[in-house]
Amino acid sequence: MKRTLVIGASTNPQRYAFKAVTQLRSHGHEVIAFGPTSGTIGDVDIETEWNPGWKVNTVTLYLNPVRQQEYYDRIIALKPERVIFNPGTENPEFIELLQKNGIFPEVACTLVLLSIGNY
Repeated sequence: MKRTLVIGASTNPQRYAFKAVTQLRSHGHEVIAFGPTSGTIGDVDIETEWNPGWKVNTVTLYLNPVRQQEYYDRIIALKPERVIFNPGTENPEFIELLQKNGIFPEVACTLVLLSIGNY
């Protein structure tokens, strides 16, 4: 199972980040939820403080490209295998930075990847 960091987590069940955390857990993945407001999604607490020691395989983004900028260096420092750019988060600048650092950028939908067994 791939340990995943969900950036942009929210307790609002209508948000895709909420749905991603829920679906990742239902597929047996370990999840770190990171967002601006504390709360809980199922059995996952939302972290509001960045931890540079997180060990993750995948980062999945639910932040628009402008809001991603403050996390470029932090995400790269985590050295994930891949970063998923969900619909609306596509960011050519960050994609190029990831590639230069040996991290695979994947423009996809976490929910779709899970539903078709390609996560």
